[in-house]
Amino acid sequence: MKVIQFLALLSLSALLCACAAVKGGTDVDDGRNALLAGNYKAAVGYFQEAEQADPSYMYGTELREGVASFLGRSQYLTGDYAQARQNLEKALSRHKSDNLARLYLGLTLYRLGDQKAALMNIERGMKGLDNWLNYLNTNFAFEFGQGWDPGGTIRADIKTNLAMISSGNIDWPKLVANGERLGIRVEQEEQNYRTQNLSTYR
Repeated sequence: MKVIQFLALLSLSALLCACAAVKGGTDVDDGRNALLAGNYKAAVGYFQEAEQADPSYMYGTELREGVASFLGRSQYLTGDYAQARQNLEKALSRHKSDNLARLYLGLTLYRLGDQKAALMNIERGMKGLDNWLNYLNTNFAFEFGQGWDPGGTIRADIKTNLAMISSGNIDWPKLVANGERLGIRVEQEEQNYRTQNLSTYR
């Protein structure tokens, strides 16, 4: 009898975990749609629900993004910098190669007044995104790589920003605006790729 009860509880636990993953995935999809539409407050709500449902949920196959990363970026865009920092640091502790989280952590630190740490994270985030896009386009040029920044415009913008950083002559308002635009453009690129390859994406 105890074995049957144990197996029943195990099955129920597995079912609840599966439901949480589905709920988390749906909330992330809704949050991304709100984010790309510029409805950042709604995006925060969806990503908070996703974090509660399944904090370990990862979105995408090429650009791996966790729930805390989405939540932190959305909080940054609503001006909630203290919470954004907390969630972006959490995202990086879970997934160190999340270059979008790294970029937005840098932007957040600038807003919080720490220019030195901000610059380091913005630079690392942009270099990581540039390396990742180059890797896709070099190693998978005839597969899924061809759908990511095919004209090289994102990489060209990154190089312009990195040149500004390396010159030491930082135009902070310009760098921050460029960083924010870059974050949304990379997310839009993911959406474009997903739309074009819906049948094979996941």
